[in-house]
Amino acid sequence: MYITGFKIPPRFALALLAGMLQAAFAHAADDGAADAPGPTQTVEIRSTLNTASSSAPSKGSLDARSALSEVSDQFVRDFTSPVADYSQVLQMAPGMFSYSSNGVGLGDNKTTMRGLSDGNSVIAFDGIPFNDTNGVSHHAWVFFPSQFTGGAVIDRSPGSAATIGQATYGGSINLLSRDLDNTQRTSVTGSYGTWATSLIGVEHATGQFGPNGSSNLLVNVQEMKSDGYQTYNKQKRDAASLKYRYQLSDDTAITLFSSWLNLTNNTPAIKGVTRANVEQGNYNTLLSGDPTKGNYWGFNFYDISTAFNYLGVTSNLGGGWKLEDKAYVYRYWNKQNYNNSTTVISTNSAIDKLNSYLTKGNLLRLSQESSLGVLRTGVWYDYAKSFRYQIPSDPRTWVNQAAPNFSETYQTTTVQPYVEYEFHVTPALSITPGVKYASYKQDFRHLQDNGGAVGPLGGVYNKATGTITGGAPYIDNSVKYTDTLPSLDLHYQIAPTWTAYAQIARGDQIPSTGVFDTLGAKVGAVPKATKSTTTQAGTVWQSDSLSLSADVYRIRLDSPYSSSPDPVTGEPVYFLNGKEISQGVEAEGTVMLGGGFSLYANATVGTTKYDTGKWVAGAPGDTETLSLNYQHSGWNGGLFVKRVGKTYADNGSTHEAFGIDPVTLANLFINYRLKNPAPFAKLAKLQIGVNNLFNRHSIVDVASAGTKISSSAAPSPADLLTVLPERSVSATLTIDF
Repeated sequence: MYITGFKIPPRFALALLAGMLQAAFAHAADDGAADAPGPTQTVEIRSTLNTASSSAPSKGSLDARSALSEVSDQFVRDFTSPVADYSQVLQMAPGMFSYSSNGVGLGDNKTTMRGLSDGNSVIAFDGIPFNDTNGVSHHAWVFFPSQFTGGAVIDRSPGSAATIGQATYGGSINLLSRDLDNTQRTSVTGSYGTWATSLIGVEHATGQFGPNGSSNLLVNVQEMKSDGYQTYNKQKRDAASLKYRYQLSDDTAITLFSSWLNLTNNTPAIKGVTRANVEQGNYNTLLSGDPTKGNYWGFNFYDISTAFNYLGVTSNLGGGWKLEDKAYVYRYWNKQNYNNSTTVISTNSAIDKLNSYLTKGNLLRLSQESSLGVLRTGVWYDYAKSFRYQIPSDPRTWVNQAAPNFSETYQTTTVQPYVEYEFHVTPALSITPGVKYASYKQDFRHLQDNGGAVGPLGGVYNKATGTITGGAPYIDNSVKYTDTLPSLDLHYQIAPTWTAYAQIARGDQIPSTGVFDTLGAKVGAVPKATKSTTTQAGTVWQSDSLSLSADVYRIRLDSPYSSSPDPVTGEPVYFLNGKEISQGVEAEGTVMLGGGFSLYANATVGTTKYDTGKWVAGAPGDTETLSLNYQHSGWNGGLFVKRVGKTYADNGSTHEAFGIDPVTLANLFINYRLKNPAPFAKLAKLQIGVNNLFNRHSIVDVASAGTKISSSAAPSPADLLTVLPERSVSATLTIDF
């Protein structure tokens, strides 16, 4: 199926067509039965932002049993760029931040939480975790652009036993799908901004239709293009999503979600701007237009396709029992070609790379509420099949060498059953103990390679010809990691508007598949899953005029593994690099100022250090957010300022090699809504957005050091730096029909 050059996969097109046909026939049936009795029509009323809770871009919850923030759908709709990825949805919450050096929504951003990098936390969509299979990591520029996202719930802890995922070690983020409309609308969106960044989108909401309004459908199709801030780092993103809900009965509902996205760009593997350029005021030179240069843009290109689908059932079974089940499948296919040098062009200077996986699973949750409390139990099953390779190649012809740097297929099976019981000790006090069992099993097949991973497996590698003679074609091995992860929390309602909680919980993180990237894939002692123990206490207050939450926390974490050769066999033996401690205090709140104004603020102050006393790379000593919001009549605006305190970057094994000065980033959004702007239109919304309002080119990280001894004390002109992009402005018009 094609729409103006926009290609949609057949499976998604079929689901889209079926949904539209069902909606059309159902509406026709509804029209024919207009005189028949039916349910009372529901009219959707947009929040007027007259309370602190409803105006807060991020807020705590009175029901929270851990340090939790809820990011509102309205923040996503009104205070992020229409081309944004989900990292922009998260970055205003306490202790959270991310940067995009090519512009908002135009790069593979990673989000830091409480000083812990992206791979240390679970990210889920509607409760279903998703991540890479060769090590827990996430790619914000694919899967779920902001147009697919209806807010988020951020738990800055391993959560309770019911929190599932392969990296509860640092916390969990649950992205939420869009709420379905009660009434019909069709929205057409056009956006244009700096660097020729454009977005065209169509969204159709059927509202409730069918017998007794039992069906509801939301479809979104969009295309984004941009030249990007960095030279020749162009981006093109096509995406579509569908969400359908069917109310089978008063007690049972079925939800179908399906999405597809394709991203093509010229982002290189070697990222960052040289320190020499930055010192000359050149902040965006990345790629060249000269095909005789190693950094020629034509030698670097991505083609990434992702899809995410689930079928969910929720049902009240009677007797206090409730069931929630989701069967899902998602796919990541990342085909990347890049020249592995900015200066050299040769028959093997480039890399032909594939990272792909298909993940299927099921998440079953059961609960039973009685006068004693609430029983929660369930099991998560997840099976991923992966194929990865990197092959040396000639960037001028893309003729590959015979022997890869590595080539592997593997299967990852994750099983996590859990049980917890929320004892209602008194009407105000509940205590919830729980336990989760985590099992991760991986089965590998490594093909012989040129020494980049397992080696030629008894064969002989000829570096001049790039070929292997003899040896075993592949080697198989497997590994299994298991953990038992307990949790305990206390929740106390001090008053109707004031609650408190305390929690202690353990999380873990599955090791990287790089464990077996050793000669012959031989390992003397495999690592165990790294673990964390979080202890924290907090409080939440919510009234019409004030929303406030605060907590104090301490997290004890296993540091990443290192290895040393066994003195007898020579095989690597993995061992922990000691411990890390992350501790601090954080708070967020919104206060109503009157006259349509509200003020939001959050702050996190703490440390994330190794047991040697050195700072963990990328962990700030403090983060702060301040925003002033306004709504009156059709106007809605917000000024958001995020400050990230001093951080450090490593150079190899040298911690704190580079000091990164504090970074302050300000964004401004102004929205105006006009009802019935024309006889054929229900609503028009104009948004003006400004990212990096004060046009700061702050250095936010060191992508790679220019030399082995480079540091802040002795910087190298060849250091590659990550720098904020220049100010960008966008204008977006959405018309509802």
